[in-house]
Amino acid sequence: MGVHGDEPGKATEWPGALDVRSLLEGGWRPTPIRDFILKVHSRCNLACDYCYMYEMADQGWRRQPRRMSRQVLEWTAQRIGEHARANRLSDVQVVLHGGEPLLAGVDHLRYAIETILGAGEPDVGVGFSVQTNGVLLDELYLDLFAEYGVSVGVSVDGDEEGHDLHRRRADGRGSYRDVLGGLERLVGPRYRHLFGGLLSTIELRNDPVVTYESLLAFAPPEMDFLLPHGNWDTPPPGRPPDESTPYGDWLIAIFDRWYAGEADVVRIRLFSEIIRLLFGRMSASEAVGLSPVAVAVVETNGEIEQVDSLKSAYEGAAGTRLHVSRDPFDTVLSLPSVAARQIGRRALSDQCLACAAHEVCGGGLYPHRYRSGTGFRNPSVFCHDLYKLISHIRDVLGRDLGLMAIESPAPVG
Repeated sequence: MGVHGDEPGKATEWPGALDVRSLLEGGWRPTPIRDFILKVHSRCNLACDYCYMYEMADQGWRRQPRRMSRQVLEWTAQRIGEHARANRLSDVQVVLHGGEPLLAGVDHLRYAIETILGAGEPDVGVGFSVQTNGVLLDELYLDLFAEYGVSVGVSVDGDEEGHDLHRRRADGRGSYRDVLGGLERLVGPRYRHLFGGLLSTIELRNDPVVTYESLLAFAPPEMDFLLPHGNWDTPPPGRPPDESTPYGDWLIAIFDRWYAGEADVVRIRLFSEIIRLLFGRMSASEAVGLSPVAVAVVETNGEIEQVDSLKSAYEGAAGTRLHVSRDPFDTVLSLPSVAARQIGRRALSDQCLACAAHEVCGGGLYPHRYRSGTGFRNPSVFCHDLYKLISHIRDVLGRDLGLMAIESPAPVG
């Protein structure tokens, strides 16, 4: 098996030498792709200083066309339909993403939706969502999304002060007021049924409960709190090389507030997934657990990539050297870098396997495990934070429901 898409010199790092042929001979079968992320526009109208796309290791966006062409959209639609039928999938999910996807324009997004729906008919259903910063979210876009049932997720980092710490325009102006306008339109009675939820990146300087309550004010059906991207070579902000747990403590403060109040009203994805895993169910999130990751990204030029958060690790980490004009999505499943994210505990480090929480943690988000020389077969750089959060949730549930507390050796970072 060739190491498609790996940067030169990375082949000796995990999972460069993973033998996919041996896995197949041993009975392993890849999980087909159900989630397709389309980078319909490669630029953004904000300049968030923590953005993995523009501010971290991989600067490939500079070489991308600004907007996905109609030809690339048509190729992509054909490949999605082809993959679904070849793998007997009755439905798939497509995320319109960026950059900022609304920069593509209403007419272009309509063309994208209709082209993909047409390629799926009559036997493959397609569900659409869009992840936006909310700045451009007006009635024109919302009418389009209402016409096709497109779920709308908005990125917002809390109240105005907390949000504007990072989510600013290129000239330094904060974006909160513009985002607030878009959100108010979305949560009004005409469009509320489209509201998919809120996405917030953790900032340790922001009070966690204030952040949570500011998001709760919009009555989202779901919210998620993302750990900022980083790895062992480039640690995230405020994550010292010791056993302290600043991010775990920040999240625990929100968990306790949520669990005591709104757990039956709003879903917090990270907490809900940990709870599912503690009860022995599979995770539906790549952030925790050992479920196979079955996601493909299509860049604006038609290149097929892995999940784009890998761009935070090193230049080319998400690449596959595949293109929708010539390569079916099934080809992605034969890559070592993709198989490594579908083989569960076999991809974990020895340190992770020695921890009794590993089936819940799952090693953490894959990009956060990277260390030059060894690659991605390491614990998460947030190892101690995740362990503390999981243990806390387990103990709280244990008190309420009689579950056993986690008893395991300390995590090894």
